[in-house]
Amino acid sequence: MRTFLVSGIAATLVLAMAGCNNAKSPDTVAKDVAAAEQKASVEVANSEKDAAKDLSKAADKVDDKLVAFNNDAAKDAYNLAVAKADGDRKVAIANCSALNGDAQKACKDQADADYSAAKASAKAVAQSEKQ
Repeated sequence: MRTFLVSGIAATLVLAMAGCNNAKSPDTVAKDVAAAEQKASVEVANSEKDAAKDLSKAADKVDDKLVAFNNDAAKDAYNLAVAKADGDRKVAIANCSALNGDAQKACKDQADADYSAAKASAKAVAQSEKQ
């Protein structure tokens, strides 16, 4: 009984690992990429709308509130940059699904690294813009 259980678990793990980095069909990849691009554009549009709304509110403020405006603008710029980076990451990962095995993993790792770098850059810019 124990041998059967261990063999079953081992077989399940082998099958699960075999399916992790398999390439998807070109049609599936195209659909996934299109969906990721659509979602990314919606996220960026929402971030831009929020930034425009904050900018509109800030225009009504008095000059002594300029520091708060600069901080809000920096936050909005950061949020917009992160939304764009997130969208780019999702599209890149969708494209990675066309690859197999180690190439797919390397592609996904590169997408994650690019996302982290973009976030760090956006944070640095936002910090420099704050008063």
